[in-house]
Amino acid sequence: MKIIVITGASDGIGAEMARQLAARHRTGAALVLAARNASALEAVAQQCRSAGAQALVVPTDVAEAAQCRALIDATVGQFGRIDALINNAGVSAQALLEDVKTEDLGWYEQLMRVNHWGAVWCTHAALPHLKAARGQIVAVSSLAGLVGVPGRTAYSATKFAMTGFFEALRAELKGAGVSVTTAYPGVVATQIRYRGYNAAGVAAGSSGLKEDDAMSVAECARLILEGMDRREREVVMTAKGKLGRLLKIIAPGLVEKMALAALKDEVKPH
Repeated sequence: MKIIVITGASDGIGAEMARQLAARHRTGAALVLAARNASALEAVAQQCRSAGAQALVVPTDVAEAAQCRALIDATVGQFGRIDALINNAGVSAQALLEDVKTEDLGWYEQLMRVNHWGAVWCTHAALPHLKAARGQIVAVSSLAGLVGVPGRTAYSATKFAMTGFFEALRAELKGAGVSVTTAYPGVVATQIRYRGYNAAGVAAGSSGLKEDDAMSVAECARLILEGMDRREREVVMTAKGKLGRLLKIIAPGLVEKMALAALKDEVKPH
């Protein structure tokens, strides 16, 4: 039986990955679902159980190191091992740096604690168990972790931090049989941007990105899990994302224009 830990599993991409894993593995998987919202987690867990998988709910705020360690301890205490850790928990943000008041900059730090440090703390705690199982680590980053996105200075910083951390860790674990897959979703049809911080550090309530071509949550989850199955180094999901990564090397000015074009007019730099 495969033991898989998923953070940020209460909704969006994390919840959908849990449902797809449950449908795929049925009695061959035990899913450990972590997020802050216990009732939402339990609803996802029930869906996974209905599909035939075991599911353990562990309410967790990944912005707290002790809770990340407790999540891993609870998993090992219940199942005795960990085969895969999917670091999916994240918070979005949209704000031009000049619009953020000095007294509001604290949410930049909070964003880093959730998006980057939460992944670091969970991975560090799980690492001995993953090495014992020759397991898998998945980090759900963003295209904003490959190309800096205007209006998302804080968010891009957290995702670039994830990119660098997991790239280095992949090299460290090369001889240990543990794969590290970093996924780079583009715009996905979730509520993450609506709930993310605005300049004042409160829920934005809207998205600053053009979302006409947003990828479905189901498609995004499927691509991440296929990348994990194949132990791929990276999963870049869209043609525009692959093109942007290439153009960043040979025509960085064009990439900046593409990034600005992705913003709604009302949130573009003044």
